[in-house]
Amino acid sequence: MIQVTLLKNTKREKITVDPNRTIREVLEEKEFDYSTGNLNLDGAAMNPGDLDKTFTALGIKTHCFLVSIAKTENA
Repeated sequence: MIQVTLLKNTKREKITVDPNRTIREVLEEKEFDYSTGNLNLDGAAMNPGDLDKTFTALGIKTHCFLVSIAKTENA
């Protein structure tokens, strides 16, 4: 099991997940809307197809941060 910290704007949640699950599975289970911003894993932008990779395939062994940076428009 690994610890994942989900961050979105001012919301933060720590969860424990099976490392053999995909990023998409975990985000959808937690109803974490990743379509409204850029998704980063441990500070690095996620590439196309990464959502369907397991945490193990992405090299996560103990813990990580998944951060969604909101897309905003200038006023």
